[in-house]
Amino acid sequence: MTERSTEAYVYASHERPSFPGSPYAPRHDATRRIAYALIALLAGAGATFGNGLVNVNTANLAGGMGLYAAEASWLPAIYVAFNACANLMLVKARAQFGIPAVTKGLLACYALAAILQLVLPGFAAAVVIRAVCGLTAAALTTFTTYNLLQVFPLKLRPLALIFGTSLPQLGPPLARLVPLDMLVLTDWQGLYLIELGLALALLAIMSLAPLPPSDRSKAFEPLDFVTIALLLPAAILICSVLGLGRILWWTDTPWLGWALAAAIPLLIAAWQVERRRQHPLLHFAWFSTGDMLRFALVALLVRVALAEQTYGAVGLLTSGGLTNDQLHTLFTLVVIAMLLGMIVAALTLSEQRLPYQIMAASLLIAWGAWMDSGANSLTRPEQLYLSQSLIAFGTTLFIGPALVYGFLRMLSRGPDHMVSFIVLFSVTQNIGGLGGSALLGSYQTVMARAHAQALSEHLLAADPQVAARLAQGSGQLLQALTAQANVLGYNDVSRLVEIFALAVALYLAYRILFYGILRRPVTKGNSA
Repeated sequence: MTERSTEAYVYASHERPSFPGSPYAPRHDATRRIAYALIALLAGAGATFGNGLVNVNTANLAGGMGLYAAEASWLPAIYVAFNACANLMLVKARAQFGIPAVTKGLLACYALAAILQLVLPGFAAAVVIRAVCGLTAAALTTFTTYNLLQVFPLKLRPLALIFGTSLPQLGPPLARLVPLDMLVLTDWQGLYLIELGLALALLAIMSLAPLPPSDRSKAFEPLDFVTIALLLPAAILICSVLGLGRILWWTDTPWLGWALAAAIPLLIAAWQVERRRQHPLLHFAWFSTGDMLRFALVALLVRVALAEQTYGAVGLLTSGGLTNDQLHTLFTLVVIAMLLGMIVAALTLSEQRLPYQIMAASLLIAWGAWMDSGANSLTRPEQLYLSQSLIAFGTTLFIGPALVYGFLRMLSRGPDHMVSFIVLFSVTQNIGGLGGSALLGSYQTVMARAHAQALSEHLLAADPQVAARLAQGSGQLLQALTAQANVLGYNDVSRLVEIFALAVALYLAYRILFYGILRRPVTKGNSA
């Protein structure tokens, strides 16, 4: 069904959108359903692919751009801040201006930002493209779900949420499959050419099978922009602290504390604005209910645990001298495991099974982390194939059902809670991921120092010859000691992740057994 044919088409009641800004969902033939599915696949994976290229090559990118490591760490922090706050604007923007205008407009801005980086390369242009990339990724994630809603019949439409949320998880591991030689072309212009090509390709495929129209109406209120103006800088300040804290070190850099101190009054001011509004953008009172607090805590802890894959395993291997080009097989298996996780999540989906799915995902993550906790300096990608596949499988087994669970809680409150729910889920996943890397990275640094001290004391006390060599400044032995201490630190990180994941699984088991959450229907006003 094309946009022209929709003018004469009379929509049935079940084909009308449930939320402002969502497209109609008429009947489509098989060819058009396949087209929507392919567009969703490309848009979903492409949503996070560009930022994944930057994240997995941050250290190399810093050298190529002449930046310090701390300066380069601003790039993922800026992306996370804008991505986490994007839906403060995008949900209402789609309702007021339409899905094509918003999505195509952001993709055009993404392409222009990539051109700016190619023409005027530098740190400022890199910050701009990361900010635009964060906004575009949020728009593409929702666009993916909207396309999938056209694929599935009415009774299977919850699967659109499962796949729409899971497909963007493929971006980072797919980015690790891109050869480094392609990216470093002409002072890293290869990276920005890929981002430019990605934006233009997505613009092109959107025209192949346009989405059905949506109902448009005035959505924004003046106070919406006040809230956004308060929350966005607060998010930038918080993300900058999380992104740079372990690089500059928390207690050595006073401005980190000042940044957090500045974020607090901004958050309080936004809360005060929203709580006095008749039609708030964010329902802070709903956030404080027991149901949503538990949902946010579980989603946050699992996302922190998932940082083991992006920080722990990769950090362990790169500390041993390996590069991304030597990890291609590992991350090919990770992509396959994520796809299998999506399929299993879809096949086992039901409202009654949601807590079981999240609990199973947590146990798989804990199992994979436990397997990684016995690594040594000789560990290579082959030894991590199974453990990282388990964690990848757990990633997509968790994120789709978690979104559906929260979505059902939102439905019990009404469509006006849509922005609140999407922002809450986005914050737990984005800032949870950045905070997870900060936590695990800091923990690894502390534990590596402790292990280095313990190893040096052991060597000094047990072997006089070793003590004599250390006193003479034997760099080779010190290097080996530091490498071993780093490995032991990464093992401690895996154990910490295992504890987090097991804690989530045990908590869910407790709720299932003692509170009967599976038997509680979702009713309006339920905040138990």
